[in-house]
Amino acid sequence: MHVSYRRTACSLAALALAMGMAAAPAFAQDAATGASAAAPQDDIVVTGSRIRRSPLDQDKPVVTVGQEEIARTGLTAIADVLQRLPSAAGGLNTKVNNAGNVGGPPDGTGVSSGSAEVDLRYLAAKRTLILVDGLRFVNGSAAGGIPASVDLNTLPVNLIERVEVLQSGASPLYGSDAVAGVINIITKQAQEGLRASAQYGMYRQGDGDTQQYEASYGIQSRETGTSLVFGASYVKQGSVSTGDRAISRFPNPGQTACTDPIGGCSGTPPNGRFAVLGQTLALRAPVSGRPSYPADFKPFTAADRYNFAPLNYLLTPSERYGGFVNFKQALTDSINMRVKLLYNHRYSRTQAAYLPLNIGPDAGNGNLLDTISVDVTNPYNPFGVTLSSGADGSAANYSFIARRMVEAGQRVFTQNVDTMSGTVTFDGAFDVGGRKWYWDVNGTFGINDAKQLFTGNLNAARLAQALGPVSACTGACVPFNLFGGLGSITPAMLDYVAFDERDRSSQRMWDTTANLSGTLFDLPAGPVGVAIGYEHRDQFASYDPDPVITAGLGADVPTSPARGGFDVDEIYGELRVPILANTPFFNKLELDGAVRHSNYSSFGSNTTFTASGLWKPVADLLLRGGYAESLRAPSIGELYAGLSRFDATIDDPCTSAAGGSFASNATVRANCIANGVPANGSYNEPTGGQLGVFSQGNTALKPETAKTWTAGGVYSPDWAKAWSSAFSLEVNYYNIKLDNAIDSVPATLTLRRCAFNADPVSCAAIRRTSSGTIAGISGRLLNLNGIRTDGLDGTLTFRTHKIGEGTIGLNANAAYLLRYDVVPPADLGAPALRYAGTERGSPDQAYPRFKGNATLDWSSPGYGIAFTARYISGVDERDDVHRLGAVFYGDFQAYFSPAWMNHRTRLTLGVNNLFDRAPPACFTCQSANFDPTTYDLPGQFGYLRLSFGF
Repeated sequence: MHVSYRRTACSLAALALAMGMAAAPAFAQDAATGASAAAPQDDIVVTGSRIRRSPLDQDKPVVTVGQEEIARTGLTAIADVLQRLPSAAGGLNTKVNNAGNVGGPPDGTGVSSGSAEVDLRYLAAKRTLILVDGLRFVNGSAAGGIPASVDLNTLPVNLIERVEVLQSGASPLYGSDAVAGVINIITKQAQEGLRASAQYGMYRQGDGDTQQYEASYGIQSRETGTSLVFGASYVKQGSVSTGDRAISRFPNPGQTACTDPIGGCSGTPPNGRFAVLGQTLALRAPVSGRPSYPADFKPFTAADRYNFAPLNYLLTPSERYGGFVNFKQALTDSINMRVKLLYNHRYSRTQAAYLPLNIGPDAGNGNLLDTISVDVTNPYNPFGVTLSSGADGSAANYSFIARRMVEAGQRVFTQNVDTMSGTVTFDGAFDVGGRKWYWDVNGTFGINDAKQLFTGNLNAARLAQALGPVSACTGACVPFNLFGGLGSITPAMLDYVAFDERDRSSQRMWDTTANLSGTLFDLPAGPVGVAIGYEHRDQFASYDPDPVITAGLGADVPTSPARGGFDVDEIYGELRVPILANTPFFNKLELDGAVRHSNYSSFGSNTTFTASGLWKPVADLLLRGGYAESLRAPSIGELYAGLSRFDATIDDPCTSAAGGSFASNATVRANCIANGVPANGSYNEPTGGQLGVFSQGNTALKPETAKTWTAGGVYSPDWAKAWSSAFSLEVNYYNIKLDNAIDSVPATLTLRRCAFNADPVSCAAIRRTSSGTIAGISGRLLNLNGIRTDGLDGTLTFRTHKIGEGTIGLNANAAYLLRYDVVPPADLGAPALRYAGTERGSPDQAYPRFKGNATLDWSSPGYGIAFTARYISGVDERDDVHRLGAVFYGDFQAYFSPAWMNHRTRLTLGVNNLFDRAPPACFTCQSANFDPTTYDLPGQFGYLRLSFGF
């Protein structure tokens, strides 16, 4: 839908003051009862309703983030800006080095390396609907699967006029995915002349340098009814290495050596680890040619483990460029044609340490690597016998051989992603019986194509041939040396077994909508408004791994191809009824309701309903409340994703090592033996290791459903106008009940239910080798859990009248999380997982009770300064041992705009994380010992920006 938008009513923080206010950046908002005095007050369409209304009478909580607020952050991606909202839970961003490190996520939606998402209410990005000018946008991908959310890195900042964040369920108005809320990105519809900016910044350590160049130009002609805005942008972000920050140089916080008791270093070192002939051995030193057994070997110890931590990214490098066109032409006095075109290209890179090659029956790859035997005739086999995996029916005489492939170079994943979107809209108005009706018809097409190149992988079939009988290693085959240690693998050996993995993915969306709105008749309190509409949407997606990976022959994380799609037809209707107005205790009383019926090709029909109301007992005070039913249809990835492995850091209770229950609990011992663990207690894998969880889509999935209750109020007193140009205070409460949440049974729960309860379903989901080692845990997607969450948001907005040349403003936002519980089905017999006040880890996500932000600024035409405070309360790790303390960040910005250039040129200087606050160390996080979805990178970030024409 294309409509006239403007800044709407707000949402979030009086709470901040009530709780002592310590905060994150503040975002200016127009309070529902107190928009800027200069703002127009005519009826328009605002996010959260299809019916035109006064923005001062918004019956749903909406936060608005404008151009000034975006510029004040110094950030170059809109996702990073929105992730600072207290109601946002973070999400995937360029601080997440997610590629070959841990594999595909257990929700089946793939690895979106280099992408950026926003997650409202901790409900995951796939439950937040992203709109662009009220219309859907194509989902993103990065050649790692089929994600269920939009990649916000495809939207350049200079395209954006403002962002409106509806913090309530809205499926009856906008359809699927609007469970946690809606983010509506409003693009520039009109502009006069040139606007341009250039920004450069870096961390104090001299890395992570970022360049941003933007330009747009606008033309308007009242005579011809033509409006044109076009622009281009370029952003280049440098990297920050884990080896360049103290917090991330080892696998655990505070660790200084692999021999530290805390462990964590890899058991796959460059010199090898050999679990052969009943022993676990290490090479004493690298050997040229074939080592001598037993002289060149010794028992494997912690000193032989490998520190992989300093070879990853804390900040992933990327490069984005693209352009946009927004065109409007009046065809008649009452009909307009609008065209919006967008193109964006992203190059990004993630990386991991050198490939950890593991072969043998206990390697746990789930492919050919687990069945490889090393023939006695291999010229580098020092043991004098064939090392048999047992795959041919013979007795296995080795468990695994592990070798870090340093000679092959680091695993590097580079993504090239192209996104194109086009929208054509016809809109207008007509009169019927003296009443004006508004209509629009829209067609949208979106494409997201991604290609990924992965270097540093090996072909398992070729490796098996190179390790097999030397007589079979003919032609280009070169016998492979797995035993000589670092430097023993020659370029000729690598040329035969190594390959460049090339993966690709694609998403397509076709969306057609039609809307009609107007008023039916007048009641004493005002006109009855109505809106009706229709939408048809087709979505298709595919993921095609490299043919070597599809054949199951890769040496890194395995994935499978997937493709599929669905179409949906929807109709909706909305009704607004003014009941009372301008009477004692009822300055205004109004009810609003909407209903949408959807028919999906993937699962069938569904109907959702919402009702809300507002009551203004006096003109200064607005009270509101609402109920909304929401729907999230299973995504294409959740329906059709092939088998993919996620390496989860979890404990196996069946181990005899410290932390396991095999030796101390007779019931566990009996159940584990029944599940395939040797009765002699020889299975003693350390706890806290990575175990493979294999997820897979499920075409039998049903939609998730949610019920949301909201209540709140906005106080914007008339008496404050004597000493302020804007003053409003808002508090909102939300309660969300989500059912049929699509998820897989947590692997930790599967392991415990098998070990402690002998649950046959759980035990069947665990695949063990003859030694007891876990070869894989099944985690197929199901309509599984319920989620229960509620909390409070608050907003304070204040700006003085002019003092001298400028004004002083304070914007404060806060969110308090009362509850976030994940409730498993009753038949699992598991307690609810209570996340509020904790750090989840694996995958990383903190659930702080309180998050707040506040910005205090002095602004004038010639100069200005601003200080933004950001606060995140402390959380407990779920290991019941460690805690992440509260964090306070401070950001500073100042600008100068000379009068001799008519204040059209501005020089801005800023420092984020002014006090150089390090993120709290996290022992259970899978990233670089801190949670990148919640906290800043270590270090101060300074930037300088020159802008023109704002």
